Amino acid sequence: MSNLGNLEMLGNGPTRRQAIVGVAIAFGGLALGPTEAWAGSAEEISRTAESIHQEATLKASRTRIYEALLGAKQFDKVIQYSGVIQTMHLPDKPAEISREVGGAFALFGGYITGRHVELVPDVRIVQAWRTGDWAPGIYSIAKFELVEQGSGTKIVFDHTGFPKGEAEVLASGWKAHYWEPLAKLLS
Repeated sequence: MSNLGNLEMLGNGPTRRQAIVGVAIAFGGLALGPTEAWAGSAEEISRTAESIHQEATLKASRTRIYEALLGAKQFDKVIQYSGVIQTMHLPDKPAEISREVGGAFALFGGYITGRHVELVPDVRIVQAWRTGDWAPGIYSIAKFELVEQGSGTKIVFDHTGFPKGEAEVLASGWKAHYWEPLAKLLS
């Protein structure tokens, strides 16, 4: 067959644009199948996750606040100022706080436990955090960002990943058992 015959046969086939569109549709269709399978059902995706964002400004340096949050003896004073041991009838065990990433902590008589995920001295503390009332294996993320503000420090706090329905209790607890007693300790 001559080259002219080959050209005539190509002229009857799809145009270049049609071929590209056809390939795109074919591959697009293949991509949609697995994507839908991975996305799963609507029950697998939460669109109502609760979170807490609080900001507390204290008249203390970032270093003093960082040390108060990570120093077991200083944090014991925070616990005393909060009065929570007496009101919740928790064991009067001293705070245990590792100063290493991955290290454990146990606060408020062991009622609050977790591990440090990230420690940036005088800047940030990120913890995998839980209460003793939560089901085993349930941890939230608590992040303390220390921002210099004039002669004091603003704690920008975010708490996510806790069980649904806990936000109000936790939010009031952070104020009553962390920010207010920290302010007393550091004033």
